[in-house]
Amino acid sequence: MHEHGPDELVGPVRGTPAWWRGMAAATEPVDEGPSLATQPSTDTKKGRKDAKPIRQDLVDRVRKEIAAGTYDTEEKWHAALDSLLERLERSDY
Repeated sequence: MHEHGPDELVGPVRGTPAWWRGMAAATEPVDEGPSLATQPSTDTKKGRKDAKPIRQDLVDRVRKEIAAGTYDTEEKWHAALDSLLERLERSDY
């Protein structure tokens, strides 16, 4: 799971009060914050030295299997369903 820091997500774009009332007033320019290209990466920003490099060979293999339609196998589906069932049985729901 990825955690976003307080300054990593750009807030919603807001209209002017006239815009919300449905009037045809011109909208004010909105500052949407820094672009993603100018933001520092999460790992260096938080000082994480244990960040693992991307396994490009694995990414390429999985992409090829998905494109060929061979990534999802019956065995993988059964394993995923078994895992889900175990999690549901352990939960308090």
